[in-house]
Amino acid sequence: MKHNMTDRHIVGRTKDMGFQIGVRKTFSLSLEQAWRLITSREGINLWLGDVEDFHLAKGQSYRTKDGAIGEVRVVNPRENIRITWQPQEWSQASTIQVRVIPAREKTVISFHQEGLSGEAEREQMRQRWMKVLEDLQKLWISI
Repeated sequence: MKHNMTDRHIVGRTKDMGFQIGVRKTFSLSLEQAWRLITSREGINLWLGDVEDFHLAKGQSYRTKDGAIGEVRVVNPRENIRITWQPQEWSQASTIQVRVIPAREKTVISFHQEGLSGEAEREQMRQRWMKVLEDLQKLWISI
């Protein structure tokens, strides 16, 4: 049975939404502490970018200091945030979902991004989200 090269499975590619990436880390925090961490001004600056006059509310649009634009689509307190995000150099917006997930006495913080244009962009964002999770850990320790 022959397989066409276009039929091969490529990690991170979805049928309809381009490429996606998901990265998560378990923190020794309560759900409430993890939510406060990702929604604090410092936390938002780590994962979203440096934004002024930003309120985490559905329909809120933003522009980071480095030029990324987007809009908040969903905010479910102590559950998830869903936003669009488009850096200046990208031709299309992607969607980012940030989740806090209870895990016994700990909490998982998860970043999932879809609508990426290809494998290189997927890898770039995988590295970004891994660094964000490390930086969130450092931020929590310093607070």
